Amino acid sequence: MRLLILLAFLFTFSAFSQNKKFTYIQFDVALPIKGNPERGETNPNENKNNSWFLPDGLNTKIGYGLHYNKWIALGINSGIDWKWADKLVIVPVFANLKLSPKISEDTRIALQLGLGKAMALGRGDLMGDYKKISLGVQTPDDLIIFIELSHYAIPINNQKDTGSISFGLSLITF
Repeated sequence: MRLLILLAFLFTFSAFSQNKKFTYIQFDVALPIKGNPERGETNPNENKNNSWFLPDGLNTKIGYGLHYNKWIALGINSGIDWKWADKLVIVPVFANLKLSPKISEDTRIALQLGLGKAMALGRGDLMGDYKKISLGVQTPDDLIIFIELSHYAIPINNQKDTGSISFGLSLITF
Protein backbone atom coordinates (compact mmCIF):
# COMPACT_ATOMS: atom_id res chain seq x y z
CA MET A 1 0.00 0.00 0.00
CA ARG A 2 2.79 2.43 0.90
CA LEU A 3 4.53 1.57 -2.36
CA LEU A 4 1.38 2.45 -4.34
CA ILE A 5 1.04 5.78 -2.52
CA LEU A 6 4.67 6.64 -3.25
CA LEU A 7 4.28 5.66 -6.92
CA ALA A 8 1.15 7.83 -7.18
CA PHE A 9 3.06 10.73 -5.57
CA LEU A 10 5.93 10.36 -8.05
CA PHE A 11 3.54 10.05 -10.99
CA THR A 12 1.70 13.24 -9.99
CA PHE A 13 4.90 15.27 -9.66
CA SER A 14 6.27 13.84 -12.90
CA ALA A 15 3.15 14.82 -14.82
CA PHE A 16 3.81 18.50 -14.09
CA SER A 17 7.51 18.46 -14.91
CA GLN A 18 8.94 19.92 -18.13
CA ASN A 19 10.24 16.50 -19.18
CA LYS A 20 7.19 14.47 -20.18
CA LYS A 21 9.07 11.16 -19.98
CA PHE A 22 8.96 10.04 -16.37
CA THR A 23 9.99 6.39 -16.70
CA TYR A 24 13.47 4.89 -16.68
CA ILE A 25 15.23 1.59 -17.29
CA GLN A 26 18.33 0.66 -15.30
CA PHE A 27 20.86 -2.08 -16.04
CA ASP A 28 23.58 -3.03 -13.51
CA VAL A 29 26.64 -5.25 -13.78
CA ALA A 30 28.73 -5.78 -10.64
CA LEU A 31 31.63 -7.90 -9.44
CA PRO A 32 31.37 -9.18 -5.84
CA ILE A 33 34.66 -9.37 -3.97
CA LYS A 34 35.96 -11.29 -0.97
CA GLY A 35 39.10 -11.07 1.14
CA ASN A 36 42.11 -13.03 -0.13
CA PRO A 37 42.93 -15.75 2.45
CA GLU A 38 46.31 -16.42 0.77
CA ARG A 39 47.53 -12.82 0.81
CA GLY A 40 51.23 -12.60 1.60
CA GLU A 41 51.95 -16.26 0.76
CA THR A 42 54.36 -17.37 -1.96
CA ASN A 43 53.06 -19.74 -4.65
CA PRO A 44 55.11 -22.59 -6.23
CA ASN A 45 56.42 -20.21 -8.94
CA GLU A 46 57.95 -18.08 -6.17
CA ASN A 47 55.55 -15.21 -6.86
CA LYS A 48 54.18 -13.46 -3.80
CA ASN A 49 50.39 -13.07 -3.61
CA ASN A 50 49.76 -9.41 -2.67
CA SER A 51 46.10 -9.09 -3.67
CA TRP A 52 43.87 -7.88 -0.85
CA PHE A 53 40.65 -8.93 -2.60
CA LEU A 54 39.53 -11.58 -5.08
CA PRO A 55 36.48 -11.65 -7.37
CA ASP A 56 33.66 -13.81 -6.01
CA GLY A 57 30.99 -13.94 -8.71
CA LEU A 58 28.99 -11.79 -11.06
CA ASN A 59 25.78 -9.81 -10.53
CA THR A 60 23.41 -8.47 -13.18
CA LYS A 61 20.16 -6.64 -12.54
CA ILE A 62 17.57 -4.80 -14.57
CA GLY A 63 14.91 -2.41 -13.32
CA TYR A 64 12.04 -0.26 -14.49
CA GLY A 65 10.40 2.61 -12.71
CA LEU A 66 9.38 6.23 -12.36
CA HIS A 67 11.60 9.25 -11.75
CA TYR A 68 11.29 12.95 -11.08
CA ASN A 69 13.96 15.09 -12.82
CA LYS A 70 16.54 12.32 -12.37
CA TRP A 71 16.66 13.35 -8.70
CA ILE A 72 14.41 10.72 -7.13
CA ALA A 73 13.38 7.39 -8.62
CA LEU A 74 11.37 4.38 -7.53
CA GLY A 75 11.47 1.14 -9.45
CA ILE A 76 11.04 -2.61 -9.48
CA ASN A 77 14.24 -4.56 -10.09
CA SER A 78 15.29 -8.17 -10.53
CA GLY A 79 18.35 -10.05 -11.70
CA ILE A 80 20.83 -12.78 -10.93
CA ASP A 81 23.55 -12.70 -8.27
CA TRP A 82 26.11 -15.48 -8.68
CA LYS A 83 28.42 -16.15 -5.71
CA TRP A 84 31.31 -18.48 -6.59
CA ALA A 85 32.61 -19.26 -3.08
CA ASP A 86 29.16 -20.30 -1.79
CA LYS A 87 28.22 -22.02 -5.08
CA LEU A 88 25.03 -19.99 -4.96
CA VAL A 89 22.82 -18.40 -7.62
CA ILE A 90 20.29 -15.96 -6.18
CA VAL A 91 17.39 -14.18 -7.89
CA PRO A 92 16.43 -11.01 -6.01
CA VAL A 93 13.16 -9.19 -6.73
CA PHE A 94 13.03 -5.84 -4.98
CA ALA A 95 11.79 -2.26 -4.86
CA ASN A 96 14.60 0.21 -5.48
CA LEU A 97 14.63 3.81 -4.24
CA LYS A 98 17.30 6.04 -5.83
CA LEU A 99 18.25 9.54 -4.70
CA SER A 100 20.59 11.47 -7.02
CA PRO A 101 21.28 15.05 -5.95
CA LYS A 102 23.69 17.09 -8.07
CA ILE A 103 27.17 17.67 -6.61
CA SER A 104 28.34 19.73 -9.61
CA GLU A 105 26.89 20.97 -12.89
CA ASP A 106 27.22 17.57 -14.60
CA THR A 107 27.77 15.07 -11.79
CA ARG A 108 25.42 13.49 -9.29
CA ILE A 109 25.91 11.32 -6.23
CA ALA A 110 23.65 8.26 -6.40
CA LEU A 111 22.33 6.52 -3.29
CA GLN A 112 20.17 3.45 -3.88
CA LEU A 113 18.25 1.43 -1.33
CA GLY A 114 16.65 -1.90 -2.21
CA LEU A 115 14.27 -4.10 -0.24
CA GLY A 116 12.55 -7.28 -1.37
CA LYS A 117 12.79 -11.05 -1.57
CA ALA A 118 15.51 -13.38 -2.83
CA MET A 119 15.28 -16.96 -4.01
CA ALA A 120 18.20 -19.39 -4.36
CA LEU A 121 18.10 -21.34 -7.62
CA GLY A 122 18.69 -25.08 -7.51
CA ARG A 123 18.50 -25.24 -3.71
CA GLY A 124 14.92 -26.34 -3.19
CA ASP A 125 12.66 -23.73 -1.65
CA LEU A 126 15.36 -21.50 -0.13
CA MET A 127 13.89 -18.02 0.02
CA GLY A 128 14.43 -15.01 2.23
CA ASP A 129 14.59 -11.25 2.53
CA TYR A 130 16.91 -9.19 0.34
CA LYS A 131 18.40 -5.80 1.24
CA LYS A 132 20.92 -3.66 -0.57
CA ILE A 133 22.49 -0.25 -0.32
CA SER A 134 24.56 1.28 -3.07
CA LEU A 135 26.59 4.49 -3.29
CA GLY A 136 28.03 5.81 -6.53
CA VAL A 137 28.84 8.69 -8.83
CA GLN A 138 26.54 9.39 -11.79
CA THR A 139 28.07 10.93 -14.91
CA PRO A 140 26.30 13.26 -17.37
CA ASP A 141 25.78 10.20 -19.63
CA ASP A 142 23.78 8.53 -16.81
CA LEU A 143 26.46 5.95 -16.10
CA ILE A 144 26.90 5.16 -12.39
CA ILE A 145 30.09 3.74 -10.92
CA PHE A 146 29.13 2.27 -7.55
CA ILE A 147 29.95 0.14 -4.51
CA GLU A 148 27.13 -2.01 -3.16
CA LEU A 149 26.45 -3.97 0.01
CA SER A 150 23.90 -6.79 -0.36
CA HIS A 151 22.33 -8.97 2.32
CA TYR A 152 20.46 -12.22 1.67
CA ALA A 153 18.49 -13.76 4.55
CA ILE A 154 18.91 -17.23 3.04
CA PRO A 155 20.30 -20.00 5.26
CA ILE A 156 23.30 -21.51 3.46
CA ASN A 157 26.46 -23.41 4.55
CA ASN A 158 25.39 -23.59 8.22
CA GLN A 159 24.85 -19.81 8.35
CA LYS A 160 21.51 -18.08 8.77
CA ASP A 161 22.31 -15.48 6.08
CA THR A 162 24.95 -14.31 3.63
CA GLY A 163 26.00 -11.09 1.98
CA SER A 164 28.41 -9.51 -0.46
CA ILE A 165 30.31 -6.35 -1.29
CA SER A 166 30.37 -5.48 -5.00
CA PHE A 167 31.86 -2.91 -7.35
CA GLY A 168 29.95 -2.18 -10.53
CA LEU A 169 28.54 -0.07 -13.31
CA SER A 170 24.96 0.95 -13.88
CA LEU A 171 23.46 2.42 -17.05
CA ILE A 172 20.20 4.32 -16.80
CA THR A 173 18.07 5.42 -19.73
CA PHE A 174 15.57 8.15 -18.96
